[in-house]
Amino acid sequence: MSLLEVNGLTHHVEESGSGPALLLLHGFTGSGANWNPLLPGLSENYRVITVDFPGHGATSAPTDPARYSIENTAADLDAILEKLAIEQAAVLGYSMGGRVALFFALRYPAKVSALVLESASPGLSTEQERAERKAADEALAGFIEEKGLEAFVERWEKLPLWSSQANLPESMRANLHRQRLKNRPEGLANSLRGLGTGAQPSLWDELEKFGKPVFILSGELDPKFTLTGQLMETKFPASRRKVVTGAGHTIHLEKPEEFETTVREFLAGL
Repeated sequence: MSLLEVNGLTHHVEESGSGPALLLLHGFTGSGANWNPLLPGLSENYRVITVDFPGHGATSAPTDPARYSIENTAADLDAILEKLAIEQAAVLGYSMGGRVALFFALRYPAKVSALVLESASPGLSTEQERAERKAADEALAGFIEEKGLEAFVERWEKLPLWSSQANLPESMRANLHRQRLKNRPEGLANSLRGLGTGAQPSLWDELEKFGKPVFILSGELDPKFTLTGQLMETKFPASRRKVVTGAGHTIHLEKPEEFETTVREFLAGL
């Protein structure tokens, strides 16, 4: 385990392989460990960096929700790359990590060579949508604090978003469940408040500013994010898109071989 102190917060960061830098960003309730099955293949050609977001995994869980904001989280990533002497990296973000990856690319474009967005979104486009989502995230954060982590994970895993994960092997589902339970309830609650979709600004009107290569991935069984991917593709100056057959929201778990091959082909073509 490697712990890096940046901006007053201790971050869990892991590295493997050598070559051009590739930064992997996990989703809500996850950690950098979610990428472990892909590391042997990706690290053959890349210096792969995984980071636990604040409140997740082994990274600190601040008590102030504002510390989790997408602005602060992106600034942390910038500082981590500086500490690792990495001038530029390709960034792959999944779900919440995709939102952070996109924000990071727009705010620190010199640090990003290319962007891979898996089941990701630029945020909600209207103030009303953001206010409604922020209220929902606050209610869910309160549930975590009142009912505890196990009750929350049980509720979280029943969301329709994860229905396609029923096709995963039982051992994989059990491992994912154990990983979610390794988080701290206060960290997840404050992450919802500070880094939830309702808390971040809309990035839709900024997508055209990012002219570097973008690869948008969504699962065939995840129509909401497939539609979002279609709309994003029309905004970016240099993007391509793929819908993975038979996959839902978590493509890297549901179709790992196809996901890895597709990402490696994209990166190799840069």
